[in-house]
Amino acid sequence: MNLPKVIIDLIEAQNNFDSVAYSNCFTENAEVFDEGKTHNGKVEIENWIDKANKEYNAVMKPLDYNEKENILSAETSGTFPGSPIVLKYHFQLSDGYIQSLKITG
Repeated sequence: MNLPKVIIDLIEAQNNFDSVAYSNCFTENAEVFDEGKTHNGKVEIENWIDKANKEYNAVMKPLDYNEKENILSAETSGTFPGSPIVLKYHFQLSDGYIQSLKITG
C-alpha cells in the first residue's frame, strides 16, 4: 500500500495515542469531521483526539488506500461498542499536511 508520509505519520500517532503528533499532521486551519461534529484548527483537533484516545483507546490497521480519492479504509479497534469496525478516512491533503479529514463508517 502506497500511503503518503503524512498519513503514515497520522496512523503512527494514533496507534501511539500521541495527540500532539496527531495534530501536527494537520494544517493550522484544518478541519476534522467525525461522529457528526466538526473540529476546526490544530488546537481543537488535538483536544478532540486526546479526549477520544482516553475514551476509546482506538488503534488503526490500514486495509486499503484509494490514491485517486485519498480514502483510507482501516480496521479501527478499541474500547467502543462494535469494535473492531472498518472506517473510511477521507483526506484532503495540502503541501504535505492534512487540510481536511472526514471519518465515515
